[in-house]
Amino acid sequence: MLTEALRRFNRTYTQRIGVLDESFLGTGRPLAVSRLLFEVGSTPGTSVRGLRERLDLDSGHLSRLLRRLETEGLTTTTPDPVDRRRRVVELTPAGRTAYDDLERRSEERAAALVAPLTARQRERLDEALRTADLLVRAATVRLSEVAPDHPSAQEATRRYFAELDARFPEGFDPGGPVAPEPGATYVVASSDGEPVAYGGIRPALDDHTAEIKRMWVHSAWRGAGLGARMLRHLETLAAAQGRRRVVLDTNGALHEAIAMYERSGYRRIERYNDNPYAEAFFEKRL
Repeated sequence: MLTEALRRFNRTYTQRIGVLDESFLGTGRPLAVSRLLFEVGSTPGTSVRGLRERLDLDSGHLSRLLRRLETEGLTTTTPDPVDRRRRVVELTPAGRTAYDDLERRSEERAAALVAPLTARQRERLDEALRTADLLVRAATVRLSEVAPDHPSAQEATRRYFAELDARFPEGFDPGGPVAPEPGATYVVASSDGEPVAYGGIRPALDDHTAEIKRMWVHSAWRGAGLGARMLRHLETLAAAQGRRRVVLDTNGALHEAIAMYERSGYRRIERYNDNPYAEAFFEKRL
């Protein structure tokens, strides 16, 4: 069974990388504190809120971990000069030394772990770990309804438009700021505090139809089934709103999206709007 294999791997891996040790990798700090040190060091200018979202920690636990790093003189927490409501966490010079030491120890442990393997075995392990990492992260992605002006929604929209501009033969021009859409519902999929997929529905054509808009999946997450999951979620939202049909349009250059729609039960229909970039039109009965 998958759950049994996952649990066995967790036991094997945590034992061999030193997670069970009171002093992680001999640093004198437990894993949780070391992990926080890594996040601060690898993301300059990160905020307390950003750390909480990436590590999925409650405020009290994160505060205790930060307090330990500050007590050891490794980090400082100060108000952001641009936004005083935001608190920024940064490494001190001693913290940078501790971070570099943690990186060195981690690299040495990883190298020692795979040293007995042949080149072919290392290739297999690399491929397996990359796949496992992607799928486990995909399974734990959070889907949340957001307003179009939410920072995650704005970032996802920016990346979506940038990809369209890069992939469409004639480029893509959104035509200025995105206008509010009455009755629209947008959903962002987040992992480690970052948007990795996005999409929305809005009323269209008649009282029984919703239109799916801005379907986007981060390129690094393609192949993990996240697009199909977002599509199903949007269909469920549409059905909950009393819609019996969903429609969407797309450009012919987006081959992966078209294949996903067809696998998901969408059928081609005639053009239903004047979108100059749309070349293919689909519908699905709910």
